[in-house]
Amino acid sequence: MKDFYLLTTEHLESCLWFRDEEDFKVAMNYVAIQAACCPEVSVLAFILMSNHVHFVLRGNREDVQLFIDKYKCRYSLYFQKKNGIRELLRRNMVDIRIVTLFDDSLERTIAYVQMNCVAANICSHPSQYRWGTGNVYFMQNKTTCKRIGDLSVRSKKLILHSECVLLPDEWQITEGGYVNPLSYVDYQTVEKVFRTPKRMNYYLFSSSKARKRIETAEGLLPAFRDQTILAALPDLCRSLFQKDSFASLQAAEQTELARQIRFRFSADANQIARVCGISYASAARLLDKE
Repeated sequence: MKDFYLLTTEHLESCLWFRDEEDFKVAMNYVAIQAACCPEVSVLAFILMSNHVHFVLRGNREDVQLFIDKYKCRYSLYFQKKNGIRELLRRNMVDIRIVTLFDDSLERTIAYVQMNCVAANICSHPSQYRWGTGNVYFMQNKTTCKRIGDLSVRSKKLILHSECVLLPDEWQITEGGYVNPLSYVDYQTVEKVFRTPKRMNYYLFSSSKARKRIETAEGLLPAFRDQTILAALPDLCRSLFQKDSFASLQAAEQTELARQIRFRFSADANQIARVCGISYASAARLLDKE
C-alpha cells in the first residue's frame, strides 16, 4: 500500500545547495527527471530553499527513499562539475516521516512545505515563489508552455543538463527554462484534499511556518536571499579590502565583513555562515567581536 511521506533534508550550515538562479533551474528539472524515472512515486508538493529541500511524496517507503537518494546524487554530480566541490550532499541526511490520513495532517504538511519561502521573508504568498509548487494549485487558467516534444535533442540536453533521460513529449517547458511542475505534480490529488482555494489559504496561514513569521513580524527587516548576498560578496571584498573572497581575508577583515553583511543585508549569523562558507559558531564569534 502506498503512503504519504514528508521528506526534509538536513539544513546545510556552511554552504548552499543553490548559489544562483541557474542552480535552481537545474534542480527544478531534476525533480521532473526523477518523477519520470520513478513513476511509482507521486509528487504532491515540494520546495527548494537555499540550503535544504522539502518534498511531499506518495509511494512505498523504499521507492520514496530511492527517489530522494537519486535526486541528491544527480544534483551533487552537477554541483561538482560546476563548482569543483565533491560529495556536497553525501552526508546531508534526510528525515522521512509518514503522514497520517486520520485527521488533517496531510493538509498541514503540504501547507508547512509551501510556507517555507514566506517564513524566510522571501515573499508574502507561496504562489510568488518559483522554485517549487507554490503556484501550481487551483490555477484558473493553466499556462500553456512549449512542449518538450517540440524541442531538438540538443535543446533538451542543454535545458535538462542530462543526456540519457526521456521525458514525455507532452510535458512542457516554462519560459524560465525548466519543466513546468504542472506536467508531473499530482496537483489534482492536492486540490481534492483541500477542496477549495479558500480552505487551502486557511491552512497556509495557520501553519507553523506562518506562525513563525507572525511571531517575528515586529522586528522583521527587509530580507535578502542568500543568492543575492553571495553574488555581492566578491565586489564587497574588493571594495573594502582589495581582495577577492572571504577566505583570503585576515581575521580582523573577516570580522569587519561579517559586520558589513549584517548591516547592509540585515543578515543573521545563520545566513552569514551559509554565504561565507563557515560554521554557525564561527559566524557568531565574528559578530561577537564587534
